[in-house]
Amino acid sequence: MNTAFQPARLLALLSLLALTHLAVAATPEDLIRPIQEQWAEIKYRQPEKQQAEGYRALAIQARKIVDSNPKMPEPLIWEGIVLSSEAGAKGGLGALSLAKEARQRLDEALKLNDKALNGSAYTSLATLYAKVPGWPVGFGDKERAEEYFKKALAINPDGIDPNFFYGEYLADRGHPAEALPYLEKALKAPPRPGRELADSGRRQEIQALLAKLKKEAK
Repeated sequence: MNTAFQPARLLALLSLLALTHLAVAATPEDLIRPIQEQWAEIKYRQPEKQQAEGYRALAIQARKIVDSNPKMPEPLIWEGIVLSSEAGAKGGLGALSLAKEARQRLDEALKLNDKALNGSAYTSLATLYAKVPGWPVGFGDKERAEEYFKKALAINPDGIDPNFFYGEYLADRGHPAEALPYLEKALKAPPRPGRELADSGRRQEIQALLAKLKKEAK
């Protein structure tokens, strides 16, 4: 039996162990965390004029993760979120193609697992249907938005995002009294580990909308 030291075999074994470790470590949360963190940096720390460009670069990163993990709904959801954010930052009719891309990604994620990331695909789709212009310009659909918001809340009733976006939707539809409980619940939502910047920024948005509604009610 040859027990001599064989560097090539050892190197191959170490490489295999490293690849195995990476495969085990590459959970959906690991894969999307850099996208989540960069998204929050762009949304809450970059000047508005630079945000569309930042989201464009981030969407390219997200697409690479999706292409490498085609069976995972989580990267698809985050690609959809980034594309939606880019559409919002870009504005105008030129943003409609981005909104359509975002809807496609989120629909694909729903087909894989509609409960992934606590139903975030429903929340993001509902927001798109609520904010995109309706026919003949776009695909906006208030009834579909309402349906998807309720599905998101059924999956994640205490979440900051579904409660905020549904509250915002109700306020935009002229129902401030109905919006208030959802916004107040969003403000009390449990913190999300690793998403401190996103939570802080979202709470500021909630507080601003609550203050606006309460001022208008006087």
